[in-house]
Amino acid sequence: MGDSLPDRHQSGGESHQQQGCVQPASGVLVTRPEPGLSETVAALLDTGWEPFASPALVVRPYYLPELPAGVSAVVLTSGQAVPCASTSVDHSVPVFAVGDRTARRAHAAGFSVVYSAQGDASALSDLLVQQRRPEQGALLLLSGSGQGELFAHHLRAKGFTVFRRVAYSTRPVKKIGPTIQQALEEGRIGYSLFFSAESAKGWLSALPRPVWPAAASTIGVVMSDATKEVLFKAGWRTVRVAPEPNAASLLSLLGSSP
Repeated sequence: MGDSLPDRHQSGGESHQQQGCVQPASGVLVTRPEPGLSETVAALLDTGWEPFASPALVVRPYYLPELPAGVSAVVLTSGQAVPCASTSVDHSVPVFAVGDRTARRAHAAGFSVVYSAQGDASALSDLLVQQRRPEQGALLLLSGSGQGELFAHHLRAKGFTVFRRVAYSTRPVKKIGPTIQQALEEGRIGYSLFFSAESAKGWLSALPRPVWPAAASTIGVVMSDATKEVLFKAGWRTVRVAPEPNAASLLSLLGSSP
């Protein structure tokens, strides 16, 4: 949510690769937590890449013991909110999901009416305005701890009654496994995938400082400009930003496997 427009700036290091220098290794670091980690790993394997799973965040889903009265639809800004929605909300309530992946998870969890905005926060807002009227009832916005306040304010400004509830919390992992560290130091990882600025910061905080240069020598592949800036500050020379804020767009930047 809230990803800014992609920046196609890429450093000189990448232009040298395009001119015939050493091809990056086929290993791909995946820092995405579950749910989503397994999906990305499988997609990489299917296309010939070697995934190295190293989730940056630990996700803790919440349960809502009591719902506000008058809720007519659920708004999901992340797939991480689906477990909370599934255990807290009647499955006949319509669900509005930020993207197709979140929508598929809501369907799989048992919700019968699910709409996908196929994009970001702006697309989700537009979808709600098209499909719902404020007089139909309140919206239940499920988001992560510390997230969703600005989006809730935006929807209220459009006339909706919005109840925002915390559906999950995240914390950074405490350490990066030795297998990942060794693969980085041996140059077996050519690309590093980061899905948010929060996960990038969390992953880096757990990586021992002596390994940072090896990680920064990989090509960063990220979802937003904010994440790109995190990597640049950590020493990355080359960072690619997905044209669209979704996993498929992110993976497309890898191209064909070596």
